[in-house]
Amino acid sequence: MLTGPYPTNAYGPSISCQGPTFNLSPFVTTSKSYALPYSSTVRTPYYDPTDDDENGVPDNPGNILYYQELPSGQKNNHALNFGVSATLSFPLDGGLQERCKASADTHNALQRQILANKRLDFELSRLRHCGELAQKGIAFHPQSKFYVICSDVILKPKPGQVLPHVHKITLSKPAAKPAKPGSGPAAPAAAPAANQRGRVYPLTVKPFSPPSSP
Repeated sequence: MLTGPYPTNAYGPSISCQGPTFNLSPFVTTSKSYALPYSSTVRTPYYDPTDDDENGVPDNPGNILYYQELPSGQKNNHALNFGVSATLSFPLDGGLQERCKASADTHNALQRQILANKRLDFELSRLRHCGELAQKGIAFHPQSKFYVICSDVILKPKPGQVLPHVHKITLSKPAAKPAKPGSGPAAPAAAPAANQRGRVYPLTVKPFSPPSSP
């Protein structure tokens, strides 16, 4: 029994599934019956029963002495009916429903993957633009509401890149030259006062840059 069209769920282009339905219809009905013309009493005439000659025939036939009023017993009839009407409807071919739902699941999974790819493209684009602007010294103010866009981007040196740094070099005192025959004892070579043994001299090394053309 089909009381109406099945509810249809649509998933993307050309994917729509109809499922079973459950229809619940409560109802309440009332009725009232009455007779017309309505009369609450019934008037019954009382005829004159006088029979003076006692011949069994009333002396005054048709003479009404009075009317006797009695309740008519006429009432209004009321009826109250209520209940629930329920209908279950199922498709005859359940395989169509299963294949339609499988197609809907595949379509939803594909849409989630497309959304994930779009999210990845957005994050990579944000990383690239924030990194390029940071290298140029451009950034949002910390109090700006857009500061959080690039707050998690970190700059690191490229592989093989030489950054400005400092080396520690230790200079040793040079050894004395041997004396020539016939000469006096050789005096040790005088080293500069700054070149004493054990002294450490910082030496700044900068990345190599090609010489500028004349």
